[in-house]
Amino acid sequence: MTEPALRVVELTSPFARFAGRLLVGLGYEVVLVEPPEGDATRREEGGDAFAHWHAGKRVVTLDTAAPEGAAGLRRLLEGADILLDGTPGGAEASADGLGHLVHVRVTPFGLTGPRSGWQGSDLVVAALGGMLAQVGDPDGPPLRMPEGQAEHLAGVGAAIAALLGLRARRRGPGQLVDVSAQACVAAALEAGTLAYLHEDRVPGRPGRVHPLVPHGLFRAADGYLGGGLGGSPRMWDALLEWLREEGAEADLAEPRWQDPVERKKGQEHVFSVVQDFLSSRPKAEFAERAQARKLPWAAVDLPHELPDNPQLAARDFFTRLRTPQGERTDLGFPFAFPEGHRPGKLDVPAPGADQGLLDERRPARPVAAAEEPVRPALDGVRVLDLTWVLAGPYCTKVLADHGAEVIKVESAGRPDPTRFAPFMHLSRGDHTDPNTNGYFNEVNRNKQSIALDTRTEDGITVLRELIASCDVLVENFSSTVMKKLGLGYEALREINPGIVYVSMSGMGHTGPRNGWVSYADTVSASSGLTGLTGWGPDDVVGVIYGHGDIVAGLQAALATVAALEHRDETGRGQHIDLSQLEAIAAHMGTSLLAASRPGADVARPMGNAHPRWSPQGVYRCLGADRWLAVSVRGDAEWAAVCEVIGRPELATDERTRTAEGRRRAADVVDAALAGWARGMPADAAAELLQERGVPAGAVQDGRELVEHDPQLRARGFYVHAEHPVAGGFLHEGLPINLTRTPGSLRTPAPVLGADTDTVLREVAGLTAERIRRLRDAGVLR
Repeated sequence: MTEPALRVVELTSPFARFAGRLLVGLGYEVVLVEPPEGDATRREEGGDAFAHWHAGKRVVTLDTAAPEGAAGLRRLLEGADILLDGTPGGAEASADGLGHLVHVRVTPFGLTGPRSGWQGSDLVVAALGGMLAQVGDPDGPPLRMPEGQAEHLAGVGAAIAALLGLRARRRGPGQLVDVSAQACVAAALEAGTLAYLHEDRVPGRPGRVHPLVPHGLFRAADGYLGGGLGGSPRMWDALLEWLREEGAEADLAEPRWQDPVERKKGQEHVFSVVQDFLSSRPKAEFAERAQARKLPWAAVDLPHELPDNPQLAARDFFTRLRTPQGERTDLGFPFAFPEGHRPGKLDVPAPGADQGLLDERRPARPVAAAEEPVRPALDGVRVLDLTWVLAGPYCTKVLADHGAEVIKVESAGRPDPTRFAPFMHLSRGDHTDPNTNGYFNEVNRNKQSIALDTRTEDGITVLRELIASCDVLVENFSSTVMKKLGLGYEALREINPGIVYVSMSGMGHTGPRNGWVSYADTVSASSGLTGLTGWGPDDVVGVIYGHGDIVAGLQAALATVAALEHRDETGRGQHIDLSQLEAIAAHMGTSLLAASRPGADVARPMGNAHPRWSPQGVYRCLGADRWLAVSVRGDAEWAAVCEVIGRPELATDERTRTAEGRRRAADVVDAALAGWARGMPADAAAELLQERGVPAGAVQDGRELVEHDPQLRARGFYVHAEHPVAGGFLHEGLPINLTRTPGSLRTPAPVLGADTDTVLREVAGLTAERIRRLRDAGVLR
């Protein structure tokens, strides 16, 4: 008898709903439980919010506070596999005794710790998680990234958590999984905290220039461009040749600019010359001409321009939503799954459309006896890691943290730039030592390293032998590299029919732009994210750090675990052709639906404001560069704010009594809040507001996260480990806590090539004599 499809029951919230959407994209049956008045998103953005977050789900209406509703929820959970629980108080009582259930609790700050009861909004969690401190002008206030990026990070974390729970359930019962949105953000800052951990340095907000690599945001004739000098001598030479052809090189042809260190020192001048060159050119035309020269540039597009992106269109990225008013085009899912298939059309469910599910009696999954000793969820999975820099290594870090055996293939002849590049080398010591870079050592912990020169025929032969013994291969090369090595997916299947192959190129392996050169900032530019990050249409700041890389890494990790589950059910591996552009575009929320609403204005940056709540903003506090983030979600919270700041009359003032009134009277509202906050320590101000149930939090940088945040400390987020060369230092922890089969930091990042002999002997089966010959030939080094 065939077992019924896996079922997810969703008790939703802003921090949980993206997880439900992702699980729909993976083919799971997701049942949304709505209250009698309907989910709040039905009343937001003309219903577009509900359509985006909940299309493709089944829907039941239950008053879970009433005995009959609670009984209905219990019946649903008895036949479910996953409970995706975003409720403030949790549904532990309804799930009690259901040993088969994977219960994923998604909360702003986690289930334990002194701030576990704090209220959180996207803005406040972004502030307390460190994201806000990384965006904005150096001399201005911190700036929120649009479309709920903190909420999205929590959602993808929760989706990964749910599948890890299913994986662990194959060797034991279900379990409670604790996902902290704050920790999801704190684990996704690229170098924001690492600079403090490894260099005693707190980077300021970078404005429109990347803090590490020579990239930034530039003005074009009709908008903006993202890009820069790239990361290789070839890219600099190609850009300089272009400037010369156009007579725009100024003094950049002088020999001193051939030195990348000199270019970094004189970056402001170099960027000024480049800005003069491109300022009169249309953004799309310039990007096309740059990419023809294999230079990493992209037009900064807004959401309404995304359907015209030929790459997204050619790869069928968009999803059609069937609504009572007709079909609408919405953003699609981060990757095509399973086996290259995408959900092309999804129905937007009516209230109570699937009420009949409450009368079904699905048998509960049998509960497996707990295996001893308890092993992490991905124990026994072997991953061959051909990735470098950030997006790919971040994916394999997530897998390694949860128990996978990850073998990183490296070479001194083709090194990971984060081991060697001076401008990315975060270290108190020698910046030429490949083993001391904090950037590399953070995202490559729990892995093994083999030094194998894959530019040689013998190196490829060894690589093929390793592939035969692995479950997963992950790479983030450009789209043609693996085929040129003779290792396209068809070749991989011949070597290992069950292989899960995850490619992570910027644009994907198909489509007219599959060869475009991409960095995190250029992908963010193409996705709509950069264009909506700013204070207005003429004051775009953009997303300069590697948020797009982190998002791609998380989505690739989700894809990997989903593909492993699919293989266990069907016996088939698959190729996950993940496009980093599609991954970040899928994190753009309701922006496309809003842009296509009849009569809608073109979406523009709106700073830290919220489209419905008022006030929402960031206010300067006592001390240098200290700020308070506040979200007021309704009139009752506004009255509480007025009491706290000593202005109770503003709660009943006709100008400021309602959210719409407060938006119109923003000068009055902001002046009152700003005047109060300016004389307060940010933490003290946040505590006073949180005591009254108002979402508020200090904007924290890397030092404050590590040294002062009581919630992260209580949850043991930063973990000490001793590296054999770099010494002891703190690592960022795991935002996902599986209570029965937890992941952990087991080993520090490997010294280059430290595991070569062991892996080749024990995994690939090479003899000691063959290993010696390969080393003598320079294949191993």
